[in-house]
Amino acid sequence: MKNGIARSPLFYVGDKYKLVREIKTHFPKRINRFIEPFVGGGSVMMNVDAEGYLLNDIDSYVIAIHRMLCSYLGRIDEFYQDFVEIVDEYGLSHSYRENTVPEELKKAFPKTYFAKFNKEAYARLKADFNAGGRQNIMKLYVLLIYGFNRMLRFNRNGFFNLPVGDVDFNKNTYEALDDYLSLLQYKHVEWFNQDFRSFLSTIDYQEDDLVYLDPPYLITFSEYNKLWNYETEMDLLYLLDELNGRNVRFAISNVTHYKGKVNDAFLDWSTRYNSYAIKSNYISFNDNTVKKFNEVLVTNF
Repeated sequence: MKNGIARSPLFYVGDKYKLVREIKTHFPKRINRFIEPFVGGGSVMMNVDAEGYLLNDIDSYVIAIHRMLCSYLGRIDEFYQDFVEIVDEYGLSHSYRENTVPEELKKAFPKTYFAKFNKEAYARLKADFNAGGRQNIMKLYVLLIYGFNRMLRFNRNGFFNLPVGDVDFNKNTYEALDDYLSLLQYKHVEWFNQDFRSFLSTIDYQEDDLVYLDPPYLITFSEYNKLWNYETEMDLLYLLDELNGRNVRFAISNVTHYKGKVNDAFLDWSTRYNSYAIKSNYISFNDNTVKKFNEVLVTNF
């Protein structure tokens, strides 16, 4: 755990790992239940203390990975053994355990040697995962760890189609898993796989609950923004107004300006609440460069 902040072992693109310390300064001191409609990799919930956690994501594979990881809570050695069994079966590199990439390959491809070494093994694993009905979530997690930008990406036919990345299982991966499996054994977590509207509308809210939202950003580009549009944005803002009317506390992260675009709807809505500028670390899926944009945290408390 670096600087007292734990990182999600899903390594979600655009997650709040680097921002969670700042975001937390605006949270109330006491939280009954921490409620996330867009939990993603879970970096925020991992670093927030609460009596309970209601965690949701519309991506069934994201929730399936969380549930699989939670089946190993407090048992990092058993998880590691099962993970490595797949790594060794397919002959993937494993820099945390040993240096398996030949020095000649490193010299020939100094920036991409992991991708070169793992390309064929990764392709076999991906083919087997897809052929097996995409039910083996441990195999999916291996694909995530060795995949490009460590993303979950499926084509229109539902097949996992991410290419190999220049990454493998390293010290950072192990430490992130260890943090997750250690921390969550002491958290009372419930997982949900619903549309955010259904999820938020069916909760029996209690005193001192906090709803934290990090939805897809309307004016940015990423794999997980594909299902987000103006209508879903307005539905979310309407639901937050309803929560405010019921005295339910919420905090929402969003982007107001990005590459010349402005989220006017969110800006207009946010004027009735409290807004805080957040130093962002957003990385584009397309080119991995930090973009100039304004991110804010809006709260009703």
